[in-house]
Amino acid sequence: MFNKEIYIKRRKKLAESINSGIILIPGNTELPMNYTDNAFHFRQDSNFLYFFGIDQPNLIGFIDTESGEEIVFGNEADMEDIIWIGMQETIAKKAEKIGIKKVLPYNDVIKYINNSKSIQRTIHFLPPYPADRKIALGKWLSISVNEIDNHVSIDLIKAVAAQREIKSAEEIEEMDSTMSNITYEMYSAAMRMANEGKTEYEIAGTMEGIALQNNVQLAYPIICSVRGEILHNHLHDNTLKKDQLLIIDAGAESKMHYATDITRTFPVNRKFTPKQKDIYEIVLAAQLYSIENIKPGIPYFDIHINTCKIIAEGLKNLGFITGNIDDIVSEGAHAMFMPHGLGHMIGLDVHDMEDLGEDNFAYDDTIKRSSQFGTAYLRLGKKLKEGYVLTVEPGIYFIPQLIKKWKAENKFTDFINYSKLEDYFDFGGVRIEDNIAVTSDGSKVIGKPIPKTVEEIENQ
Repeated sequence: MFNKEIYIKRRKKLAESINSGIILIPGNTELPMNYTDNAFHFRQDSNFLYFFGIDQPNLIGFIDTESGEEIVFGNEADMEDIIWIGMQETIAKKAEKIGIKKVLPYNDVIKYINNSKSIQRTIHFLPPYPADRKIALGKWLSISVNEIDNHVSIDLIKAVAAQREIKSAEEIEEMDSTMSNITYEMYSAAMRMANEGKTEYEIAGTMEGIALQNNVQLAYPIICSVRGEILHNHLHDNTLKKDQLLIIDAGAESKMHYATDITRTFPVNRKFTPKQKDIYEIVLAAQLYSIENIKPGIPYFDIHINTCKIIAEGLKNLGFITGNIDDIVSEGAHAMFMPHGLGHMIGLDVHDMEDLGEDNFAYDDTIKRSSQFGTAYLRLGKKLKEGYVLTVEPGIYFIPQLIKKWKAENKFTDFINYSKLEDYFDFGGVRIEDNIAVTSDGSKVIGKPIPKTVEEIENQ
C-alpha cells in the first residue's frame, strides 16, 4: 500500500466531487475455474485498489459523501478459513492502514443501501464488468441484471477518471521500478533466447517465469509470435526460423498492480535482413517522433495522425504507396499497414480505466473519436496533461487477408501498390512500444531503456 494519507486524500477528493448520496465501490471476488475451491488467480478491482488499497477478495468500499462516513464491508476469517489458509491480518487492521476505522460484515451493506433508498438518496456505482458483481448489484438495488448498466453513475465515472488519469509521483515510481527491474529482465532474457530452433512458448514461459520469480504477475497475457501481423496473437506454438521477425508484447505488473506494457520486434538470431531493416527503421522513426512531440496541451489525436504520416512517407519511399501523404492519411489508406491507434493510457490497468468506458476519459467535447478504420481504434485522443502515462506503439503490418480483401474491392487503388505487397505476405509485422510519462514541458520514457535501435538489437 501507499501511505495512509494518500488514500484518505483520494477518498476525500472523490466525495467532494460527487457531493451527494453514497458511493459504492465493490472489490472483486474469487471466481472458480471448475469448482469453488479451485479459483482463477485473484486480481483486485483497480478502482477499489485506488481508493481503498486492500488486496483481498470479497470487500466493498462505502463512502457517504454528505456525512463523510467511510466503511469497508467484509467478513473476517473464521476458524474454517484459518485451517485452510492460515492466520491472516484482519480486515480491520488493513483498513486502519488506509485511514478507515469502521469495518462491518459483508452483508450489512444491504442495510445501508436500503436505508439510502428509503430516503431517496442517490447510490453511485461504476460500470460492473464481472458478471457476479452485476448480479450482486442487481440484488442489492432491486434492479434487473439487464438494466444495471443503465443505472451507473456518470458523475462517479467522470470523478474517478479525473483523479486516476493524473498519476502521482508515487504511481510513476511504482511503474518505473517494475519496468527497470522486472520487465527489462524479461526482455533481456527473451532477446538472448530468440534463436533458430527455439519455440515461442519457451520464450513466453521464461518471461512469465521471471515475473513469478520476482513475486509479481504479468499485466496481461504475453504476445510472443513470429506471426506479428496478428495484432493480439496469444498462441505460442511456432518454432523460430532464420530470417523471421519475432514480436513480443509483454509487461509485468507491480506488487501494487501498476502495469508495464512494452513491445519489441527483432529478428531471430538478431540480424536484420535489408527488407526487415527498411520497415523497422520507419516504425522506429515514427515512434521517436511521437515521443519527442508529447507534451501538455497537445491532442494525442494529432500526434497519432502525424505519426501515421511519417509511416506513410516511409512506405511511399519504398514504393508501397503513392500520392499525396495528407490525402493518404485523411482517406485512411495508411490503415492497411497500421490498423490500430498509437497508444492508450496505462496505470492500474494495462488499458487504464477502460472499464469506465473509453469515451468517458479518452475523448472529450472538443475531440471526438474517428469512425475511420484504423483511427477508430485510437484509445486516447484528447489533449495531454502533466501526469498522464501512456503507451506509444506505432507499427507496420502486412496482413494477407486484409490486403486481398481491399484489392478485391479495388480499395485505394490510387494509393496502394498491390503488386509490391505480394512479396510481403510472409513478412509479419513490426511494432515498437514504450511507456511515457507526460512531464511539465515534455515527456519521459519510463524505466531502464530496452534495446530498440537496429545496432542495439544486433549487438545483443
